[in-house]
Amino acid sequence: MMSRQDGAVLALHWQVNVIKPDGFFGGMLSEPVARSGVVARAVRFHSAARQAGAELVFTRFTVPDGEGSLVRNTGFMRAVGDAQESFRPGAAGAQLIPEMSELAANAYIADNQKLSGLAGNDLPHWLTSRGITTVFITGVATNLTVEQTARHGTDLGFTVYVVSDCVAAADEAIHAASLANLELATAGCLTADDAMDWFRA
Repeated sequence: MMSRQDGAVLALHWQVNVIKPDGFFGGMLSEPVARSGVVARAVRFHSAARQAGAELVFTRFTVPDGEGSLVRNTGFMRAVGDAQESFRPGAAGAQLIPEMSELAANAYIADNQKLSGLAGNDLPHWLTSRGITTVFITGVATNLTVEQTARHGTDLGFTVYVVSDCVAAADEAIHAASLANLELATAGCLTADDAMDWFRA
């Protein structure tokens, strides 16, 4: 069994634009996210993982002046490109939600303009330079940044687990289908309790 120092939690897109009703994607995601209770569960998991010695990393989707590495090659990217003022690094919508602010105060925060939290930034190097080989993913939405990052991380050589009760999507059927895909495409899906067993081993 690997030591807990080999593991990190990747907390993806816990931003106002994604989670809150007044965020850019609030009309699509805020109600199902609130109904799922995922924010409170993720806060508990992140806190417990940190107490167990895990590195905690937050990713934010932001669009700097000049658009950075944004490529408008999908409907998603065209939409955020057209509304990029809402995604400026200092914009209210780009900030992490208040429920995560205390945890984020001492965490590494990686910004990018990609769906995968591991693309277009230095995060893969940051992780490997610290000897991290295993990552546990939380975030919204399951079928978007979570699935994209989990597959990407696996291709990069990380052992990737998705924390199944700390992710959510706009539609429950899509959420379940995405988790079923990830069960095969990664090291698997674990509940927060099972993930904590790994950190405490």
